[in-house]
Amino acid sequence: MRPVILDVEGYCLTNEEKQYLAHPFVAGVILFTRNFDNVVQLKELVAEIRFYAQNQLIISVDHEGGRVQRFREGFVNLPSSGSLVTHSESKEEALTLAKASAFVMASELIACDIDLSFAPVLDINGISDVIKERAFSANPMEVETLACAYIDGMRLAGMASTGKHFPGHGSVKADSHVDLPVDARSFEDITKNDMQPFEALIKQQKLNAIMPSHVVYSECDALPCGFSAYWLKTVLKQQLGFKGAIISDDISMHGASFVGNHLSRAESAIEAGCDLILACNDTPSAMTILDGLQQPAVSNEAIISSLLHRKGALALPLNKNPIYLQSKQLLLEFVERV
Repeated sequence: MRPVILDVEGYCLTNEEKQYLAHPFVAGVILFTRNFDNVVQLKELVAEIRFYAQNQLIISVDHEGGRVQRFREGFVNLPSSGSLVTHSESKEEALTLAKASAFVMASELIACDIDLSFAPVLDINGISDVIKERAFSANPMEVETLACAYIDGMRLAGMASTGKHFPGHGSVKADSHVDLPVDARSFEDITKNDMQPFEALIKQQKLNAIMPSHVVYSECDALPCGFSAYWLKTVLKQQLGFKGAIISDDISMHGASFVGNHLSRAESAIEAGCDLILACNDTPSAMTILDGLQQPAVSNEAIISSLLHRKGALALPLNKNPIYLQSKQLLLEFVERV
């Protein structure tokens, strides 16, 4: 089993990074804004990562649109998910824009040989400051409908989908990057609201992967969701029947510190049901995971393969691809209007 997705520091690899990318526990790399100067440099970095890895890696990024878009120059300025409803003239236009935004996002990343953007956000736009306009809507049914269109755009381009942050991060005020949010609602309330888009999209077999939140739902379990066998095995896998990949949110976030040091967090996340774990922005701690983690017994190679990008609709270069050009024009007109 190769469970660890980690990061790299800059525009090109250091000697240390060239070595640890070949570690038998490394499943992938997540890129950040600090890794991007221009499109040519980004392609060279991705090629360098793939060259030094001993296995096929998942190259990933958070590239949702709005304020969470890691690469800017040379990429289309993507609208936030929340703006699609609030600024569209009709429901039909919002759905068209959701699919177009996802297709453009995925197409541009795949053209750089990047496999995966961790999207879409399925949280409800409630009281969370860290979610806000990253969510499609405050209405669970609208989230479900728009997310379906968004995933269709991703699939058309050849990219797998990752629904986040299960069972829902939008109804807690605290930011799990810097705090440990606690949601004291009942399981029934969570199910009727925040969890509804996840449940619906799982039934429709739309989701290739799910990323759990670093939120404690105190009426259900004492552990944050990403470390909770109750949430990941009992609810997500058994009750909802999810069969795709479970990818932890970054275990370096403060919301994960409740579980112990980085190695303990990694072990706990895997034991709870995570197939892949993100360990970002703390290279020394990530190394303790690679050095100390015991080889899990079950292989996850099929899961890794399921998250790699496909050719999709990208037989033609982007500047000659009619679907891309039409989608891009729709987005440019919408962003200008907003």
